[in-house]
Amino acid sequence: MKNLTREDLMTLEEYAQQRVVYRQEVLVHKKHRSLQLGEAVSLLFEDRKTIQYQIQEMLRIERIFESEGIEEELSVYNPLIPNGDNWKATMMIEYTDPVERKDALQHLLNIENQIWVQIGENEKIYAISDEDLDRTRDDKTSSVHFLRFQLSSDITGGVNDETSIVFGIDHPEYTVDSGVINGGFRKSIMNDLD
Repeated sequence: MKNLTREDLMTLEEYAQQRVVYRQEVLVHKKHRSLQLGEAVSLLFEDRKTIQYQIQEMLRIERIFESEGIEEELSVYNPLIPNGDNWKATMMIEYTDPVERKDALQHLLNIENQIWVQIGENEKIYAISDEDLDRTRDDKTSSVHFLRFQLSSDITGGVNDETSIVFGIDHPEYTVDSGVINGGFRKSIMNDLD
């Protein structure tokens, strides 16, 4: 997928006029790009549409309309768009109770490096996490991480409708797998691969 440019974005005025409809469209799109792993971890697989929405929202919230500010937002968010040989996901650790969340984030140190995908009979591929900055401290992990599942050309070239795809987590305090993915989610993330 190619990166977004200023020409792909709506002006603040255009976005204000289209925001309600556009937001609903993106929420429907995100349903087919979200994967729940256990009770507390979810992955949102990013693509051009999810990132364009994020940029439009940031421009709106920050009231950014000058070209320098727009370019800065593009440079921050474009790296989250998959480029044909990977999947990129925002990982969220979600606990509604603040005490439970604090405790979990202390026990889930390094979980971001234990997320994997297994495609067919191939070995598990562990996601590369937080390439922009480290989000884990010595005493706790962050509730949000950015992941890249880098796939070799052998794997992407060998994936077809029959190939099993399973995502999972191998953390001592949180071990889970998705089972074989299918349906709208599978179809949507397969569009990310060349």
